[in-house]
Amino acid sequence: MPEPAQHPDTKPGPSHPAERTDSRVAVVGLGYVGLPLAISFVEAGLRVDAIDIDAGRVASLGQGRSHIDDVSDEMLAGALQHGLQIHAADAAPLAEADAVFVCVPTPIDSAREPDLGPVLSAAGLLSRQLRKGQLVVLQSTTYPGTTRGVFAERLESSGLRAGADFDLAFAPERVNPGDPASHRDSVPRLVGGSTPEATARAARLLRRIAATVHELSTPDAAELAKLLENVFRNVNIALVNQLALLCERMGLDVWEIVDAAATKPFGFMPFRPGPGVGGHCIPVDPYYLSWRARAFDFTDRFIELAGDINLGMPRHVVDLVGEALNDRGRPVKGAVVGVVGVAFKANVRDARNSPAEDIIAGLRARGAEVLYHDPHVPSFRDASGTALESVPMDELLERAEVAVVTAVHRAVDWDAFYRRAALVVDTVNSSNGRQVGPRQVLRLGAGWS
Repeated sequence: MPEPAQHPDTKPGPSHPAERTDSRVAVVGLGYVGLPLAISFVEAGLRVDAIDIDAGRVASLGQGRSHIDDVSDEMLAGALQHGLQIHAADAAPLAEADAVFVCVPTPIDSAREPDLGPVLSAAGLLSRQLRKGQLVVLQSTTYPGTTRGVFAERLESSGLRAGADFDLAFAPERVNPGDPASHRDSVPRLVGGSTPEATARAARLLRRIAATVHELSTPDAAELAKLLENVFRNVNIALVNQLALLCERMGLDVWEIVDAAATKPFGFMPFRPGPGVGGHCIPVDPYYLSWRARAFDFTDRFIELAGDINLGMPRHVVDLVGEALNDRGRPVKGAVVGVVGVAFKANVRDARNSPAEDIIAGLRARGAEVLYHDPHVPSFRDASGTALESVPMDELLERAEVAVVTAVHRAVDWDAFYRRAALVVDTVNSSNGRQVGPRQVLRLGAGWS
């Protein structure tokens, strides 16, 4: 792995006016981070060029149709009327921007190692139009050393040098999908630049859309701060998932126990168990840190152990389905199982890395016929690559011998669901406070209702 590009002899040059005003911004990558960011800058009065490699997405956005849960069509239409321009990557006017934000995915590969392909592709696109005086800000979550390392190197293939000819910074996203409040200016922003001048410039721009901007010493520090946020969540989710397994053996209710501990007004933060971790952050980001740690001859055992625990939860859910069916004298093989909610979390349409992928594949591997219902996800592929289509709830309840709840969408009538479902494996405590019959519901972390 190349070491971060260092320019200790760099002096503030013509790209560092004392109080530069950046009024035109380009955003590369229009997913759950980039699109809300672009709209925030428009609402702050800036001109924004929004760029994506997906031609279908570009066409849809240009017609005012949003694919992001937190951005309504009305919000997008308003931004398009007030300065937002949508561009395909091959027509991106990047050279005209004062500042460019890169907001592309940072996935992991099959070996759970970082895949910086999208980041480097974006840097390559930018390098062909990069000009002196621009500010480049990477927002994609990644390991410490990326911004000043391979990202800077790809940008510098333009012949320009970071810190001398253009400013470079890392300012991680802090988006919580399904929670529009996470896009508000009350959420503090982090930023670390390759030079103090770059940090200050990026911070000034970010203060146009955030009330608080916390400046860090380097991009590496900002990169690690972002990873710490998500590693913290992953480790604590693993802790409570492990506690849930113990509670099942002890005949205790983990949900009751977590709620009781949460009454302490200090020194405790409640995390709750579930069928596994999903989405674009928690199942992915910790592996960026563990991979980078190995370059320093260091093994982060917390990350590795938390990953093992959370990755094992879908298998445990499959076991619970077997236990529930066995209680009715039925094997998993040949049974019809319905899964309710395949999005990675409640009230979103994003199914990336959803625990339902492994749950459905695991049930099918044991010989079950599986169907699913999700009002937000019309089609879905399980971990084996099998394609499924969402069925109406009525059909699921009529056909399924057992239903597995993996996401509690508000769009589902849960009282009606529990009145009709004969047998349920509840992995997210959706049955809490509802009228259920004896041995109707097998709850993760709590046993039979």
